Amino acid sequence: MGFKKDRNRGIVYSTEVGTMCPACDQAKNMCDCNQKTASPAGNGIVRVSRETKGRKGKGVTLIRGLELSREELRKLVQKLKIQCGCGGTVKEGVIEIQGDHRERLIETLKAKGWTVKLVDRWR
Repeated sequence: MGFKKDRNRGIVYSTEVGTMCPACDQAKNMCDCNQKTASPAGNGIVRVSRETKGRKGKGVTLIRGLELSREELRKLVQKLKIQCGCGGTVKEGVIEIQGDHRERLIETLKAKGWTVKLVDRWR
């Protein structure tokens, strides 16, 4: 069995199981760390806003309040990125879509059955 070891993090790769989780030293596909960091619970209202702060004036559309697992959020953001024709990501349970696509995303999320609210400014 071959191991690659990072001095500060422990085992990062094993030839038997592949990539290892640095937090718990288990195989990534068997790691429980992803389930421990669930998205924060909300009140059932999905909030869509636009923000430019810290992005050199370039705006992103933010979607907060989706009570989905990390994997479900990743799948949803992929669909939304394709629909809007732009980039995006998930950071700390918040979906970020590049550009101002608020109206399109609100329609899409309502069609999927969520209660959606347009927020002028996130508090």
